[in-house]
Amino acid sequence: MAVRRCLLLALLVLPTTLVAQRTQKPALHGRHWVAITGKPLGAEAGAMMFQKGGNAVDATCAMLAAVTTMWDVLSWGGETQALIYNPHTRKVIAINALGVAPTGATADFYRSKGMRFPPEYGPLAAITPGTPGGLMVMLAEYGKLSLREVLEPAISMAEGYPIEDETANSIERNKRWLKQWRYSRAVMLPHAGEAREAPEGGEIFRQPDLAATLRKLVEAEQQALRRGKNRHDAIMAAYDRFYRGDIAQEFVRGVQEEGGLVTLADLASWRVKIEEPLMTTYRGIEVYKLQQWSQGPAMLQALNILEGFDLKAMGYNSTRYIHTLYQTMNLAFADRDFYYGDPAFPPEEPIRGLLSKEYARERAKLINPDRNDPDIKPGDPYPFQGGTNPYLPLLQRWSPRPVTTSEGGDDAAALAAFNEAFRRGTTSIEAADTSGWVVSVTPSGGWIPAMIAGHTGIGVSQRAQQFVVDSADNPFNVIVPGKRPRVTLTPSLAMKGGKPFLAFAVQGGDTQDQNLLQFFLNVVEFGMNVQQAVEAANITSYQMRNSFGEHKTEPGRLTLRDDTPAWTRQELRAMGYKLEFDDRTSGPINAIFFDWKHGSLWGGSSNHGEDYGIAW
Repeated sequence: MAVRRCLLLALLVLPTTLVAQRTQKPALHGRHWVAITGKPLGAEAGAMMFQKGGNAVDATCAMLAAVTTMWDVLSWGGETQALIYNPHTRKVIAINALGVAPTGATADFYRSKGMRFPPEYGPLAAITPGTPGGLMVMLAEYGKLSLREVLEPAISMAEGYPIEDETANSIERNKRWLKQWRYSRAVMLPHAGEAREAPEGGEIFRQPDLAATLRKLVEAEQQALRRGKNRHDAIMAAYDRFYRGDIAQEFVRGVQEEGGLVTLADLASWRVKIEEPLMTTYRGIEVYKLQQWSQGPAMLQALNILEGFDLKAMGYNSTRYIHTLYQTMNLAFADRDFYYGDPAFPPEEPIRGLLSKEYARERAKLINPDRNDPDIKPGDPYPFQGGTNPYLPLLQRWSPRPVTTSEGGDDAAALAAFNEAFRRGTTSIEAADTSGWVVSVTPSGGWIPAMIAGHTGIGVSQRAQQFVVDSADNPFNVIVPGKRPRVTLTPSLAMKGGKPFLAFAVQGGDTQDQNLLQFFLNVVEFGMNVQQAVEAANITSYQMRNSFGEHKTEPGRLTLRDDTPAWTRQELRAMGYKLEFDDRTSGPINAIFFDWKHGSLWGGSSNHGEDYGIAW
């Protein structure tokens, strides 16, 4: 009898024990601060700022400078967007440091070249650089340290750092592209003419032009301080040197030499925007996202729809749960594909209707509980904000499967190209400290293969490809000079009881808000801790329009983790899904949980990729 009791006790305890041991990386625990980003050296740059007495914004800026220097699926000419919780105002604010389409980048221009969308790579994919301005504005407005201190790790790395395998191998894979651009091949291919022309993992990778550019920014700041300028204005003097001074001149010269459209006036007129974020509530938790120039509101729409379902009763990653998630994401992303765009340009997006709870309830009625619907289309949110939809004729003709100029995607090469584009770009940065500052960032743009602009050492963003040329695809996102594209970049912050609850972000193109939605539900609905939630099995839908390349879709395609039970696979196939499997499907997601009960910070960084965090 005693043996039976012990066995019974062991069986009762075993599930909890397995859950506790499930993570492949430990959760981070900090009392004072947490810094997490896409590379270990990047996280160390953030830790250095905390050790200097900086706050979470200073640490974020140092990590941003480091990962852009490391080409962590982005570079200095890309874009930066952030959500920041300001403990002094107790408000969440949004940083919009996304570049704009340059002079001459019109729909007619691209149509004249036979392009259905702007190209994926090269000079005609370029928009104005946003990351330098975003970093300097965040630092000037909300940080404590100098630009010199924050850029010190990045300058050291630009002078030479041991490159990691992931980036080195990406350079080698993409060298055919890189060879097309004079300054890219000079930087990226130090072994030109050899069998392997890219650097090897562990080799000291040097970027002298970039180091010189960063030193010019510090020089501008220090000169301004010597003239009696305050800290804020001295940092903005560096901003001016980048966008209106000699750096701008060389950047524009280098872009135009390769056939790009960016002008000095484009750089001089561009501004970082500090904005009000969008927000919805889910079971009393406030969830914040960037405005509709990003895909972030799609996650808010999905939460509004899912709030009407008892997800916990369905069971984590059960057939019914997976199906409900997939259909919900299809509904939300179909709206993204048609209605999202830059709110600074007409027409005005119907965002109030899109985020209304009533609209979500109507959309939820379209979910077939028994089958995948491959023909989900955008809805009509205008009545839910007291208006009439002026685009009903376009909406009626809108197809979830756009016509493309490429051939079918059945062969392995086409599938690989689609997958790479679908998950393209981005890193993520999360930081928090005990003074109350919280930052969530998804910077991106200028990823390999990037065209480097002259002797600046700066890779140019390829983000123009996320515009459309035909208003039938999306009347709100047609390319216009000075306009921001609708991007996939989507940091997240959640507040509970008036206090920070979660900061979370992920890399991965159109998969980002899919991963972040599931991470959030893992914590809120299924009680996972932050590390369990970032490593947990996610699903991926490809039924929305790919935001890159030819903007194709693959309705019904579903990626699951390879430990999905046989009965779940069988049931999903019977519902019309085309299944595929992977050993890791979680991101990589980076996140911070605020443990107000114990007065500590938890950091999570998933086991998918090279993302890394440090806490103290």
